[in-house]
Amino acid sequence: MPRHLLLLHGLARTRHSLWPVARSAAARGYRVASVGYPSRKAPIEELAAFVTARVAERVPDGEAFDVVTHSMGGIVLRTAVARGMIPADRVRRVVMLAPPSRGSELADVLRERWVYRRVLGPAGQQLGTGTDSVPLALPPIPFPCGVIAGRRTFVPMAQRVFGGPTDGRVSVARARAEGMADFMVVNRAHPFLMWSPEVLGAIFGFLESGRFPRGDG
Repeated sequence: MPRHLLLLHGLARTRHSLWPVARSAAARGYRVASVGYPSRKAPIEELAAFVTARVAERVPDGEAFDVVTHSMGGIVLRTAVARGMIPADRVRRVVMLAPPSRGSELADVLRERWVYRRVLGPAGQQLGTGTDSVPLALPPIPFPCGVIAGRRTFVPMAQRVFGGPTDGRVSVARARAEGMADFMVVNRAHPFLMWSPEVLGAIFGFLESGRFPRGDG
């Protein structure tokens, strides 16, 4: 029986940004639901409700589904589950690509700038590392989840902002999430993680087995 796979894009992206994952999933027999949501127009809590409604439309009631998220998409999913909008037992396995699980230092640096507030909207203000951080307020992940972080960046002086390896948007350290089942780091930048053959292999390895494939046999 084909499995359902939900795809959730990140902030200021569209459902088409995860096209490489959708293509690979369809070739493997998944029923793919690539969900778009107005990431720049509402706070994360409202985005979680929006995504929950789309899940109800795309996945038959009571059936379990897998999820692949990019960036803020992982925070939207966790918020929907934490608030009881999506039952945790319906979420079979999840792979999160570069989630700001513990907030992003870049959001701290940019949040007071008018252009940042205008372009990225309310949700962009909620992704920092301070006391009003939505990611930091979330409980541990309650479903099997693998996290993939990137360590390549094209952002000038990124080390000054992040203080360690980063993909230019999220540091490797802050991608780690409490409750995750597995974690891996790849030499890719934030916008291009889903285009990597290594990442695609890791995604479907985790969805099939609950662990990322290792090269040690």
